[in-house]
Amino acid sequence: MKQIYFDNAATTKVDEEVVKEMISYFSEKFGNASSVHFKGQEAKEAMEKARKIIADSINAKTSEIYFTSGGTEANNWALKGLFWQNYPAKNHIITTKIEHDCVLNTCKWLEKFGAKITYLDVDSEGFVNPKDVENAITEKTILVSVIHGNNEIGTIQDIEKIGKICKEKKVFFHTDACQSFTKVLIDVKKQNLDLVTLNAHKIHGPKGVGALYVRDGIKINPLMHGGGHEKKQRSGTENIPGIVGFAKAVKIANPPRSVYPKLQSNGAKAIKQMYELRDYLIDEILKIKNTKLNGSRGEKRLCNNVNISFNNIEGEAIGGYLENEGICTSTGSACSSHSLEPSHVLNSIGLTHIQSNSSIRISISKYTTKEEADYFLEKLKKIVEKLRRISPLVN
Repeated sequence: MKQIYFDNAATTKVDEEVVKEMISYFSEKFGNASSVHFKGQEAKEAMEKARKIIADSINAKTSEIYFTSGGTEANNWALKGLFWQNYPAKNHIITTKIEHDCVLNTCKWLEKFGAKITYLDVDSEGFVNPKDVENAITEKTILVSVIHGNNEIGTIQDIEKIGKICKEKKVFFHTDACQSFTKVLIDVKKQNLDLVTLNAHKIHGPKGVGALYVRDGIKINPLMHGGGHEKKQRSGTENIPGIVGFAKAVKIANPPRSVYPKLQSNGAKAIKQMYELRDYLIDEILKIKNTKLNGSRGEKRLCNNVNISFNNIEGEAIGGYLENEGICTSTGSACSSHSLEPSHVLNSIGLTHIQSNSSIRISISKYTTKEEADYFLEKLKKIVEKLRRISPLVN
């Protein structure tokens, strides 16, 4: 049986070149970067080289990159660290209703300690209105946190416009860029970003490593306390193999340095290939009756994301049948896939509970082929036809 992986928004296959780059740091260059002897300094040198690669990719300084265990820790740190640094003088955070669970759950936790959270609505395609951000800012606002590329529906927010508003209003601006990093332009200076969450395993790097960009001059309380690693901001022995792999994945991806990346780079060619395959999948799936694309079309949608509602059919049922054919998809965020609750993202763009539960997410990668897409489409059409025949709901 074929095995086809269409769940790259959950995690990605680690690039073989990344694995090769990491191997020696497990068995040969295995030192602790805090040790002063040559083994430790060897590890520290590799870590600082990696830090520079990641910093350069978003037009940041190396001093502004702090390594973490992943996106969840970085998001928690950004919100909790700024809140506790500024509380009680300021206690207001603005976010959206379509953030990743780790942001929304952090906000709910902070509310127990006196935080006032504004959860902004989005439109039917998942876009937040920058004017709504501006109108929500008060003299008590510490932070605006808006996800860059949504993990479920792929919507890419206008972070440059939001960043300009935040700068004018003198409030901090954070974006969760785990899904968009290396696929969409991120320029912390041009876009007026104060904090940015990044991770490795969405870009063909290893799991268990990420980073938080914190603009120089911003004071943020540590989340992890211990031996004072990462300039006393994030204690814990650094994951050198993971950090090295993270940087290699970034280097291979060759992130775009403009909104429309030059197509001579391998990274840009991969993005173009994903855009074309994504649109092919969308066009073919929408030929099936009673289907609806969730989110936007074109360049305001992540190049690897497709989210479709199939009227009157359970998304879980479609996913189960596809898995029997060797095809991996999802019904939303991997972090909430064990929940029976409808997607908060799909509900926020106006879908009913029934429509939300009839949706599946297909997320491709640079490794996805047209042959795999055609196989998937062939099986999907048969599965939908079968499920519609036996559905007790009116079609």
